[in-house]
Amino acid sequence: MPDDGRYLSGPRHVAIIMDGNGRWAERRGRPRLFGHHAGARRVREVVEACPDLGVKYLTIFAFSTENWKRTQIEVAGLMSLFRSYIKREAMALKEKNVRVRFIGDRPGLDHKLQAQMDELEAMTEHCDSVNLTIALNYGGRDEVARATKRLAQDVAAGRLDPEAIDEETLPRYLDTRVLPDPDLVIRTSGEARISNFLLWQSAYAEYEFIDTLWPDFTRDVFAGLVGNYAGRDRRFGGVKA
Repeated sequence: MPDDGRYLSGPRHVAIIMDGNGRWAERRGRPRLFGHHAGARRVREVVEACPDLGVKYLTIFAFSTENWKRTQIEVAGLMSLFRSYIKREAMALKEKNVRVRFIGDRPGLDHKLQAQMDELEAMTEHCDSVNLTIALNYGGRDEVARATKRLAQDVAAGRLDPEAIDEETLPRYLDTRVLPDPDLVIRTSGEARISNFLLWQSAYAEYEFIDTLWPDFTRDVFAGLVGNYAGRDRRFGGVKA
């Protein structure tokens, strides 16, 4: 991959696995949902920091396909939180010129939430300061499976020549097809795993695993990680001249 100037600059696209809400609440003797509400408030600060840091695309992992395994109380509370977040933040996001997109298995969510997601996407479709993508009911393997199914349907219908399929073909069927691949993936809370997040897209991303719990993730922490990225030598499998 040619040098495009990003070796010495900050990341254009940052993806974040927002982990640690539950533990943050438990350390304070509060229910886990208290931590999720604190984490939701932190999102605004991070989104608003993006323009000053040169981050054009921000993708956040809000709810995974595996999170349905949590207790019914926590899942119901999270779904309520997502609905209230969209209702509360919609106008602020538009006023800040933030374009919002959702990725994931949307039909697996309740109809009211789906309608709110559609409305927020439509409301912000002409915004262009920051592109905020929210991964909701998302799993990397599930995304690839759904993309492969659509690709196979196009082959069966004669719209796609199987001999023409290469590594550039599948991304056109992914949920993220209109987004650049992430340059930097951050995971909070001290866990050093990617948890089925953007598996295809992050093949050459830089990773930062930090101990900070998500509700404690401040603008300054974010800025520090973006600054660290600028000093990394990204060779994409090659040798820098």
